[in-house]
Amino acid sequence: MAEFSVTATELFCMGASFAMSGICYYMYRRSRAVVEQLDRVPNLPIDESLINLIRVTPGESLQYAVIEGTVKLVWNSLSQRAQTDSETTILHERSSMVPFVLVGSDETTVRVQEPFHASGDYMETVHEKFYHSVSTFGDIIGQYLSGVKPKGQLEIEKMLKVGTTLTGVGELIIDKDGTLSLRAPTNGAEYLLSLRDFSHVKDVALSSTFWWKFLFGLYALAGVAVFSWISFCYYHNLKALWRQEQEQREFERLNAAGLQDEEDNQPDNTCVICLNQPRNCVLLDCGHVCCCYRCYQALPQPRCPICRQAIIRVVPVHHT
Repeated sequence: MAEFSVTATELFCMGASFAMSGICYYMYRRSRAVVEQLDRVPNLPIDESLINLIRVTPGESLQYAVIEGTVKLVWNSLSQRAQTDSETTILHERSSMVPFVLVGSDETTVRVQEPFHASGDYMETVHEKFYHSVSTFGDIIGQYLSGVKPKGQLEIEKMLKVGTTLTGVGELIIDKDGTLSLRAPTNGAEYLLSLRDFSHVKDVALSSTFWWKFLFGLYALAGVAVFSWISFCYYHNLKALWRQEQEQREFERLNAAGLQDEEDNQPDNTCVICLNQPRNCVLLDCGHVCCCYRCYQALPQPRCPICRQAIIRVVPVHHT
C-alpha cells in the first residue's frame, strides 16, 4: 500500500483559503472598528456653539466628529484613462484644488483640509467621453508583444460643486488664525467625505463590515473543508494500514498453527505473481488461491488478480 501524502494542490488550496480568510478577517476588524467609531461619534451642527465647544475642549480639538454643511468654493479632478480588454490603466491624471469651506445655518464656516486624503465618493461626474483608439503600425507591434490591446481612452471630469451639501467625518480643530477646520484624525481614525447624509455613511460602513465578515466565513469554511478532506484521507490510510497489520498478524497466527504439505513448492502450486513462493492464502470473498501473502500485500489495489473482485479478507491455506 502506498504511503499517505498530501498533494501540492491540496496544500495550495488550504493555504490560500486560510490566507484569504486572515486578510478578510483583518479587513472585517478594520470595518468593524470604523462602524464602532461612527456609532460613538457626535453629530454637531455648524454654528457658533461649535466654536465655543471646541475652545473649551482640551487641546482645542475634537478627535472625531460629524458635520454637515454647504460647499462654498470648488475643487475638481480631471483624469484620462485607457480601457483594455482586461483592465483600466490611468494614462494621465490632473487634479486641481481650490480651498473650500462648509457653511452652516448661521454662516459659520469650517475649512476642509487635505480633501484628497479623505475616503468616500464626494464628487460628481460632470464630463465623461470615450475616444476610440487609432493604432499605428508601431502601436500594433507593441500591442502584439505586450498582449494588451487598448479599446480607447475614457476622459472623466469630476467636480465638487458650489452649493452641494457635504458630510464630513474627521477631527475638528481651531487653527492659529482662529479658523475652524476639519482634517484627517491624528489618532488614525478614518477621514470621510460624502455627498450623502450621515445615516447613509453608516449604512455603507455596515454593509462593508457584513461583506468582509461573509467573505471571512466563506474562505475559512473552504479552508476547513480542505483540511477535513486531508484529515479524512489520512484517517482512511491509517485505517487501511491497521487492517493490513491485523490481517498479517492473523495470517501468521493461523499459518503457525497449521501444517504445510511437501507439495507446496511444486510448479502447479506456485504463486502466479512472483512464480517463486507457494500459494499460501485464500482471497475472500471470491475464494481464489492464486498467490502468496507477500504478493497480496504488494497489490496496488485490494482486488483479486484472477477475477478482479474486491478482496474483503485473507486467510492462510493449508494443504493436507
